[in-house]
Formats: sequence, structure tokens, C-alpha cells
Amino acid sequence: MNRGNVKIVSLNADNWYDCCELEVSKEQKEFIEPNAISIAQTKFELTLKPYAIYAEEKVVGFLMYNSVQEELDGYWVYRIMVDKQFQGKGIGKTATKLMMLEMATSDNAKKIVVGYHPENLGAHKMYASLGFIDYGDRFGKEMAVVKYITD
Repeated sequence: MNRGNVKIVSLNADNWYDCCELEVSKEQKEFIEPNAISIAQTKFELTLKPYAIYAEEKVVGFLMYNSVQEELDGYWVYRIMVDKQFQGKGIGKTATKLMMLEMATSDNAKKIVVGYHPENLGAHKMYASLGFIDYGDRFGKEMAVVKYITD
């Protein structure tokens, strides 16, 4: 699935290691697990769907969502990250839009939920710009924002 020069590709033998080498900025490290942890998680939680984010045919990010409904009766986004060298170019937002289109094809998909640390202002700004709303749901240290899928 692609849009412009950004596409998301299912994690595979050709791109998994590139995803493991990606890094967020020093200020963001406290908000997200390393991609290698997320990739390992997919081997035990088989409903998780991992993707590499490409820009101009280069792996520049990683995302992962759950293909079954969870808390709040929504489909949860587990990870979205863009390497520190490629941030601020709209890649994460475009990749998120592509992921949401993919998630919308899931059975009974009515809403998408993202959890993130309240101090992660970059995540807050991006999700708000995509129409996610904070209804006050909290899970541990994370806030959960919701986007209803419309037909």
C-alpha cells in the first residue's frame, strides 16, 4: 500500500533487520520500545501486524497494529516510528494514514485506538491532526485516543 513516495510493506526477510537498526531521537527514546522488541513481540502475539515504512524505496520507519479488537472495542496501534534522520517530513503521518486504511478493512472495524505517553507532544500533535480524540481513557502511563472509522 503506498501514497506518493511513502509505502508500508509487511515485515519480511528483506526488511526486518533494517527496521531493527532505526532509531528515534534521544528525547523520544523514553516513549517507545526498540523495534527489535516489537518484532519479537509479533512472534508470540500472532494477531500483531508489523510493517516497514519506506520512503523513496528506503526503510525509514516501522509500525505495528493488532488485527483483533481489544480494549475500548477498538483496533489498537502498537507502534509507529520514523528514524530520527527522516522525521519532520510527513512520512509518519502518511504511513499512519496508509495503516488506517488497512485497519479499516478488518472485520467490524469501527474505531482505531492509539496509546501513547501524555508527554510525547509529537505523537499528540500527529494523532490530533488525523482526527483522533482524547475521551479521557488511560491505561497505566499511557493515554488512549480514538478515531472512529466512517464509511
